[in-house]
Amino acid sequence: MDGEYRATPEQLVERMVHLLDIEEIDTDLYRGDRAIHPNMQGRVFGGQVIAQALVSATRSVEEGRVAHSLHAYFMRAGDPAHPILYQVTRDYDGRSFATRRVVALQRGKPILNLAASFHVPEDGIAHQTAMPEVPPPEELLPEVDYWTKHGDGLRPGMKEIMTRRWPVEFRMVHPAKPGPTLPRLHGWFRAAAPLADDPALHRAVLAFASDMILLHTSTLPHGGIWMTQPIQTASLDHALWLHEDFRADKWLLYATDSPWAGHARGFNRGQIFARDGRLVASVAQEGLMRTHK
Repeated sequence: MDGEYRATPEQLVERMVHLLDIEEIDTDLYRGDRAIHPNMQGRVFGGQVIAQALVSATRSVEEGRVAHSLHAYFMRAGDPAHPILYQVTRDYDGRSFATRRVVALQRGKPILNLAASFHVPEDGIAHQTAMPEVPPPEELLPEVDYWTKHGDGLRPGMKEIMTRRWPVEFRMVHPAKPGPTLPRLHGWFRAAAPLADDPALHRAVLAFASDMILLHTSTLPHGGIWMTQPIQTASLDHALWLHEDFRADKWLLYATDSPWAGHARGFNRGQIFARDGRLVASVAQEGLMRTHK
């Protein structure tokens, strides 16, 4: 594991692509390899489980049907020391749409269930919201470099986590001053090295990345407490809508907001834009935020 922290971007992306190239064990039964590395609380990163479940569902539908939405619930923490099994159920195959259910299993117990819908692309009326005006990624520091420079005020162990290299590179628009801010985040992201020309792979990589900054958004009015104070966090559910074609190895803007938090939960929304201004995906998630004295 430690060697992977020091890996090159190309090696990290190669490892991520290997993770997403799940093994078919039997009809509608797949196995995903172990985690790239655990998240900050020693669990399998939720975005990995979502992405592998999406790949499992995708491999069970006819060619020409494109994933346009998924809805998932996290039930148990994944153990990064063990592979994950994905059981697919073929609920519906129509002329235009297909739906699939996927249960992710580890040691005989479900850790996630996911429902996904696939659509044969067709023309129709169209509109979208405008992309926020933010600095381009070339004017922003990679997160590893930002926290190497500004991470001395983080709680013990957090600086090491925030300077860990991932196969997806983020460049965030950070507030000018520390402390409580509005519950909004803007950040550019892309795969840290080029990907093959497979649209299904790019959708899976976006699903992987879509879990990376959402929950932090609901802590911003409280000073981003997950970085400075002991707090238990976990994704509870995750919804993703895929609107347009895109490349996950080109810069995408992730704009998030949190309209509500309470009762040890935070609700977060996200919009993902291509650099040309197209809204390519939308995200929603509720997460656990349990503070500890």
